[in-house]
Amino acid sequence: MLEDGSYDVIVVDVTDDGGKGADRVVALELAVLAGSHKGEVVTVHAAGLRGDELDLLGIPGTLTVLDGEPSVQLEP
Repeated sequence: MLEDGSYDVIVVDVTDDGGKGADRVVALELAVLAGSHKGEVVTVHAAGLRGDELDLLGIPGTLTVLDGEPSVQLEP
């Protein structure tokens, strides 16, 4: 697990659970782009994302870890 902080990331893989709408959960594999964890890949589960798996690939974003809990904000 990453230490608390903010990390620039890019989506390198997406696995969709097959749910629809608000029940849809995807596993995002995120590669860290800079810092001491550069090149590491972490998996975060996210709900409420729009677009299919291919639409999400390659999107940059910010992974924030606070008290050991990750959250991700993808760029539009």
